[in-house]
Amino acid sequence: MLRIRGTVGDWPVDLSIEMDEGDWAQLGAQLQVAKSEGVAAPVAKPANQDDAPWQIAKELLRKAGQLSGPDLLEQLEGLTGSASAGKRLLVRLRHSAEVKVLSGGDTPLYSWVGPEA
Repeated sequence: MLRIRGTVGDWPVDLSIEMDEGDWAQLGAQLQVAKSEGVAAPVAKPANQDDAPWQIAKELLRKAGQLSGPDLLEQLEGLTGSASAGKRLLVRLRHSAEVKVLSGGDTPLYSWVGPEA
């Protein structure tokens, strides 16, 4: 469990996030990738709170190369902690110039076509 405490404006915040072993492993793998690639410059602060999940969603698809719609949605829901936020990211990916969506078969396939890094 991860606990975040603080304030948003005048409102107190006490947030607990439950993560299973798979969530921690995925987070650890992301940290290892960032550590092994090295960071040449500090990461720029997102312009708004929606930019961080959007950048992570694009990176997730870029690294995978291709994911089915249901698999991608499941990962996005895990990333955001919300089904509706995951769906918003999925729609945003669908309309991104860096993503190609093939609608053949039972489920759409999301493929990364943007720059590699």
